[in-house]
Amino acid sequence: MATRAKTRDRPSYRCTECGYTTAKWLGRCPECQTWGTVEEQGGGPAVRTTAAGPVSSAAIPIGQVDSRTATARSTGVAELDRVLGGGLVPGAVVLLAGEPGVGKSTLLLDVAAKAADSDHRTLYVTAEESASQVRLRADRIHAINDHLYLAAETDLAAVLGHLDAVKPSLLVLDSVQTVASSELDGAPGGMAQVREVAGALIRASKERGMSTLLVGHVTKDGAIAGPRLLEHLVDVVLSFEGDRHARLRLVRGVKNRYGATDEVGCFELHDEGITGLTDPSGLFLTRRDEPVPGTCLTVTLEGKRPLVAEVQALTVDSQIPSPRRTTSGLETSRVSMMLAVLEQRGRISSLGKRDIYTATVGGVKLTEPAADLAVALALASAAGDIPLPKNLVAIGEVGLAGEVRRVTGVQRRLAEAHRLGFTHALVPTDPGKVPAGMKVIEVADMGDALRALPRRPRARAPQDE
Repeated sequence: MATRAKTRDRPSYRCTECGYTTAKWLGRCPECQTWGTVEEQGGGPAVRTTAAGPVSSAAIPIGQVDSRTATARSTGVAELDRVLGGGLVPGAVVLLAGEPGVGKSTLLLDVAAKAADSDHRTLYVTAEESASQVRLRADRIHAINDHLYLAAETDLAAVLGHLDAVKPSLLVLDSVQTVASSELDGAPGGMAQVREVAGALIRASKERGMSTLLVGHVTKDGAIAGPRLLEHLVDVVLSFEGDRHARLRLVRGVKNRYGATDEVGCFELHDEGITGLTDPSGLFLTRRDEPVPGTCLTVTLEGKRPLVAEVQALTVDSQIPSPRRTTSGLETSRVSMMLAVLEQRGRISSLGKRDIYTATVGGVKLTEPAADLAVALALASAAGDIPLPKNLVAIGEVGLAGEVRRVTGVQRRLAEAHRLGFTHALVPTDPGKVPAGMKVIEVADMGDALRALPRRPRARAPQDE
């Protein structure tokens, strides 16, 4: 009995940010990773046993469940429907996260206006801007709809009150980190507040059969701000990516309970709003009459979608002892690897003492190894001042031994290149079925790839002393 009394009187400690409870004091909360928020709260947690209670509905065979209630409805934006798996499912909660200024609010305001009609009202709740600011944006992107309702609220109770008044089929909340509940302590955006706001809206969505779009912030590392539990609670997590200095925006599926997570939606941000791009390859190509040394085209896969992109390289004599290596849109480590392979396996020694600049066109980022061959050929073309043919694409991963390895989706990449009018391709061995009318050159290593380059008489370059 003395041992039980001692256990019952033992103090417990609770995190003021996320509510995590522990039997001993910790300097850092293991749940939210916040320092100095664990405080003593008195007696230890009582041990309770949950007894069986009444059920909300009887269990039935899975074949008798009506699946028509989970039929997706189009958002009116084809590229977003592509990522969602056909549209928004009633009761689904979608979290869209991205960096500030990337265009999240613009996209969702456009979706809110296009999804609203006489049978499906839409409620747009802004907690970061005033109603007049949102109205100005709606005028600019032509998102005025009589069935789109707008409210500026930062209190969770007020947001739930608007749901009772409007009875929308779609709720857009911008953003989940700026709404707070007066029932909890802590500033908006804290772990406990984000968890409570998200939980209340998810319950309301499921009970009403209302689709919900939540805007989420990201940290400086690119992760979604707030507790990790937020991503587990929602049905769909979308990542909104893009360089603010470029027009291209990508919506990438991270989690999707209603569809695939390897789909990518492409959008173009301009002065009049944001529009979907069904054929975005034109953004990544430079239109020119004659080929230029140092450029090579490749086909990258964004999810399941093939995109033709252009890699550019420029080499100049260095004026400093340590030559510059500058990249834009490419991984610096992959470019350095291609330089080493060209010097050792391709016998191109002139690159070591020159400044080298590599970049992509249109703001696209090439991170997959399938772009290795295009990067290597662009560097070789720049070093030799020999332009590659205009209608050539290069696809393949290059290893340290100089071998050209196979990559996934070669046939899909070649089909996209052929659709855009390219007639020649350098690919790894055994590419599979080739589109009719397209000449494919199989290369096993960098030696084969360099021998496939066009040659022309030209003055010999001066040798390095």
